[in-house]
Amino acid sequence: MGTKTAGLDNAAQRRVEDILAEVTASGAECGVQVAAWAGSVDAAGERPMGPDTIIPAWSMGKGVVAALVAVLVDRGALAYDTPVARHWPEFGAAGKEGITLGHVLGHAAGLPHLPPDITVEQLLDLPAMADWLAAQPPRWEPGSAFGYHAWTYGILVAEILRRATGRSCDELLREELAEPLGIGDDLLFHIPEHLASRVADCDDGGWGALLDRMPPGAPFFVAAPPGVLPLAELANRSDFRSTVLPSNGYLTARAAARMYAALACGGELDGVRLLSGATLKTAATPQFSGVDRTMGGPGAMGYGFTVGDSRPSPVRPAGAFGHSGSGGTTGFADPAHRFSFAVVKNRMTVPGLDARLAAGIREALGITSG
Repeated sequence: MGTKTAGLDNAAQRRVEDILAEVTASGAECGVQVAAWAGSVDAAGERPMGPDTIIPAWSMGKGVVAALVAVLVDRGALAYDTPVARHWPEFGAAGKEGITLGHVLGHAAGLPHLPPDITVEQLLDLPAMADWLAAQPPRWEPGSAFGYHAWTYGILVAEILRRATGRSCDELLREELAEPLGIGDDLLFHIPEHLASRVADCDDGGWGALLDRMPPGAPFFVAAPPGVLPLAELANRSDFRSTVLPSNGYLTARAAARMYAALACGGELDGVRLLSGATLKTAATPQFSGVDRTMGGPGAMGYGFTVGDSRPSPVRPAGAFGHSGSGGTTGFADPAHRFSFAVVKNRMTVPGLDARLAAGIREALGITSG
């Protein structure tokens, strides 16, 4: 809860506390942060969840890197319509010379796929994976459709940023976005050794069962093959946590809400201007929409942000933008009401708590859906 976190009124605070107490006491959740927190960071209940606990937030990291790229675009270091091959010449092979940075951010590059037999060790060899993707032809005409690039989004964006700026994406995140907002150790693409003790264990919940129910030939498994499914076992691996792969994020709810608060307020928060309102509007405007070729449902993508929410129980209201992650984490900015929201948790369950909390807080604060 971004712009209203510090001064959150009593009714909203009670609503959050009641919901968190219910879901953690029942065992439905293990530990949860909504710029409020409850539960524990491990299944045994021996380490309490706190405001500084860093939680593996999976694809919430895609929204973080989208914000970072928007900052760099605003400063002229990047442009959404620039062909990727201008920064990365090898990428122009196999019919990809016209793919732009915007296509990659909007999941419209036609490159969601990984080798079907890929291992975790191969996934984490980012230079080799970047070379592999550079040689691949797109699976559809770039820009003509979009399909969730579950893992390849982070591989591609990390390599583009490195080539375009000479800096790694974790350096850029800290220097250009996180530290200016005072959240340098709370908004991350990987876990450095000195922060390892702050990270929550990821716990299996209903997410694995959901993936088990998907048919073996589902397009999702092209983007996330069996060897690299987003499950707790992967999230708890030290080599996975130490790899700078901005398909994912490690963060606190407070840090994510603060980042989205800056975006909800037109790119500026507490006297810190990250980017202009014009660039932000471009990034958060739907650029690609229709049926997601990977996930199968309808949606709309800006330049790295999911815009609005087409789910039966939406978490983002119309006009809001952000990104969710596997197992029920989410964050978004609602510029119409200068409101931001983030929930991160360590038990991977089917989404539902995020929408319930967001709706309860908005109702308590008197924020309508329109």
